[in-house]
Amino acid sequence: MARPPSSADPHLQYRRTERLPSLIHSNLPDPPVSTTARLRAALTSGGVDRISRLPDSLLREIVSRLPAKDAARTAALAARWRGVWRSTPIVLVDTHLLPNGASASSLDVTATVSHILAAHPGPFRCVHLTRGRMGEHQAHLRLWLRLLAARGVQELVLVNRPSPSGDVPLPRTLFTISTLTRLYIGVWKFPDAAGLGGASFPHLRELGICSVAVESGDIDLVVARSPALEILNIQGTMKGVHLRLISKSLRCVQICAFVLESVEVVSAPCLERLILSECLSPAGGSCTTVKIGNVPKLSLFGKLETGKYALEIQDTVIMAGIKTGPSMMVTSVKTLSLKVRFGVHNDVKMVPAFLKCFPCLEALHIMSGKCDHPAGKHNLEFWEEVGPIVGVRLRMKVMTFLDYHAQQDEIAFLQYIFQNAQVLKYVLVSAVNPRYTPLSADDMFNTLYALSDDLWLSKFSFAIGGTHGPEGAAGPETHQQKPQAAKTRQQKPQAAKTRQQKPQAAIAKTRQQKPKAGNRCN
Repeated sequence: MARPPSSADPHLQYRRTERLPSLIHSNLPDPPVSTTARLRAALTSGGVDRISRLPDSLLREIVSRLPAKDAARTAALAARWRGVWRSTPIVLVDTHLLPNGASASSLDVTATVSHILAAHPGPFRCVHLTRGRMGEHQAHLRLWLRLLAARGVQELVLVNRPSPSGDVPLPRTLFTISTLTRLYIGVWKFPDAAGLGGASFPHLRELGICSVAVESGDIDLVVARSPALEILNIQGTMKGVHLRLISKSLRCVQICAFVLESVEVVSAPCLERLILSECLSPAGGSCTTVKIGNVPKLSLFGKLETGKYALEIQDTVIMAGIKTGPSMMVTSVKTLSLKVRFGVHNDVKMVPAFLKCFPCLEALHIMSGKCDHPAGKHNLEFWEEVGPIVGVRLRMKVMTFLDYHAQQDEIAFLQYIFQNAQVLKYVLVSAVNPRYTPLSADDMFNTLYALSDDLWLSKFSFAIGGTHGPEGAAGPETHQQKPQAAKTRQQKPQAAKTRQQKPQAAIAKTRQQKPKAGNRCN
């Protein structure tokens, strides 16, 4: 029997290295210029160039919306344009410097970037540097950063192409650019925080850290020295880190595919969204601690995995069966997302404990996690013993349930929700891909039809969807495209009629609430 490749396998390391850029680039902001528009002088029927007669301020606005190479070419349009390019804040994106479909060596890209930075006196509105292996050109990189600091760059995306030789240290020069309003860095080794001195980002509003080797305290330091920071987007690292966030300005924190020992939001009075997506457990399989402190405006919270995260609110660890007091409630949260393995006893026991901490909940999004050996212990009697949950009973208006496997534990949970949610308006249940379950699509749908009750359906719209993508990711199709499933629905006309109250568009809208890993906070 062949042995699986180890993490030290050079071929496996190469494949990971080649895949990493695409994962990072999916998480980067788009540059504020387009390469699709055609650039040409517009003449009237009389041959008069009226655009060149526009005021300088409008000409600079036009040029600022062009890629750097097209902006430079405007000097050839007419004499009127020759001084416009050099006096315009431009956008420099290294992927725009080459003809469509062309490839170039790292050295070619480096030379072209160096030429543009030397030729333009600034300021630079936005710079994206993602094509080069910076480890081979560190002297150039330090020079670029000094030029950008002197010329007031506002937005900077600096991504190193990964190398099997290891992480490349991020130049400390970066931390001297005080004009930045948006910064994304990728595939670097964070410098020693002790050597940064009093560096700060007084105008930084958005920070993205992608596959950067960091130590506990590094990100905390940058956040603390960014008094205007509103969006923090962290993606990908394989070393467990403790995050401790204190910020008067943060509005959104998104952490994706990141190995977390703990994340503690000590004080963030403006924080509205805290999103944890596919975060990885630390070494040893212990739970990640998520500690919530002073967050009076937090309205969206998730995706909490009941078997992976230990929730702590105001110094109280939330445990199964705990009596919830006022100090353990976060009344500002209106939208909550949970991932639950319904076949795992301890995971399900935490669901009511978590729900009771959010008494003003209006939208609940559940993803059912894969469970190879479901216990089947949590029937409706279990949920009846839980008793009423204030947020579910009096506030919850919307619920989505993704990756439904038609397991008895899932059915019991849905029954509890349908019987107790008094103001529920919309429900979407999306079945898991049939390839990942012993049941057919029709079998899963039939369990939902059996669950349907005319009394419940008179209270809320009930939509049933399906997925044809990998487990855990909604595909583009729904069960409406399965003729046999449609035939089954026709056997229950009243239920089908009520389901139609939530149109197909609603299914698509709900899927958007489950972002891909790279989505940023808006």
